[in-house]
Amino acid sequence: MKTTLILAGIFLVGICLSWPVTSQKCNCAPKECCSKYGYCGTTDAYCGKDCRRGPCSLPAPSNNANVPGIVTSAFFNGIVAKSAANCPGRSFYTRDVFLKVIGDYPHFGRSGSIEDSKREIAAFFAHVTHETGYFCHIEEINGPSKAREYCNTTNTRYPCNPNKGYYGRGPIQLSWNYNYGEAGENLGFDGLNNPEIVAKDQVLSFKTALWFWMDKCHWDFASGKGFGVTIQAINEKECNGRNPGAVTSRVGYYSDYCNQFGVQTGTNLRC
Repeated sequence: MKTTLILAGIFLVGICLSWPVTSQKCNCAPKECCSKYGYCGTTDAYCGKDCRRGPCSLPAPSNNANVPGIVTSAFFNGIVAKSAANCPGRSFYTRDVFLKVIGDYPHFGRSGSIEDSKREIAAFFAHVTHETGYFCHIEEINGPSKAREYCNTTNTRYPCNPNKGYYGRGPIQLSWNYNYGEAGENLGFDGLNNPEIVAKDQVLSFKTALWFWMDKCHWDFASGKGFGVTIQAINEKECNGRNPGAVTSRVGYYSDYCNQFGVQTGTNLRC
């Protein structure tokens, strides 16, 4: 009986050592990567595009697209100019801040061909335009009244603070407790207890937008799945005929910006 228990114990220890270990602080072994979900491992699932710390093996940017040269002052300010003169976002969202932030995201707008890069940039700004109303809104309209709507109580990894509201803030209107929690974990701020900072810190605000884009949209868009997949990632409630007007609005902005950049939109525009 003792021999059986000892062998069983050794077997269970072996399983535990070979199974990914949860590590919210990414306290993995030196040769292991920590995934976005807080697990340690060495395969592509841990060290690939979802890698957060450790010896990550992200592919190098595939082109040298001049993102500042594409997002010119005329382009950026042309969006801002379409918002009302009293919009709070007019002074909050600036091209200078955007260009500062993209330095932390070397893959943004640099995957595939130069034309692909222009399409990605057009897609990002199409959503930003739709979400903020031409860079007008820093926070979701009537956001405080919708605070309870954005708490997913089943997400125990990022539990809601009952005194906080996780409504839309920033260029892509970051929403939901799990997005604030994950963004905070990756960007170094307390997303669950201080979500308001996304509407106060210009740099962090754009960082949440670029973080969300690179984490939820970039890789699928870069693989050629089309603009529709980015709508699905940003607001799936608009898809499958549930809000065709909003989808049409996003597609319209995307088509306009692609035209300004001199590229075709590609296929699969709607979700």
